[in-house]
Amino acid sequence: MTDAVRTGGCQCGAVRFRIHGKLGRPSICHCRMCQKQFGSFFSALVTAPKDGVEWTRDEPSYFQSSVNIDRGFCRKCGTPLTYRHPGGLEIAIGTFDDRSDLAPQIQVNYASRLAWVETIFDQPVHQDPDYYARQEQIISFQHPDHETDQWPAPGDWKS
Repeated sequence: MTDAVRTGGCQCGAVRFRIHGKLGRPSICHCRMCQKQFGSFFSALVTAPKDGVEWTRDEPSYFQSSVNIDRGFCRKCGTPLTYRHPGGLEIAIGTFDDRSDLAPQIQVNYASRLAWVETIFDQPVHQDPDYYARQEQIISFQHPDHETDQWPAPGDWKS
């Protein structure tokens, strides 16, 4: 991971960030709170540099999930964005525009993992070519994976 400026944001583009400085160690967390926050089997997070996060559009809204932890999300589209704790801030890896070098290096709360997580990538790959052709026809309203001034301002969405 480089010291280059990194960008990212939520699915709808209301919350965007720019990170200055070197990111910490990417990880996945198996705890039940992370499972619920992400609506998934685990969370994938990377530590942001202290004082290195700049919110370039709206900032996340926060839910305090425990006595020392709050979790940031986009109030418009619900994208999980952050895990904030007394030691710092972690950003969801999936929210970065470029995630190619953010492969998790450690698993935390491993004892809380779902046992079948170990075998999910052993499952067959869906091979129906018609399915993939139909997927290419979908019109996406998702914010592109890059900075743009042509995206609607956060107040311009219809709720």
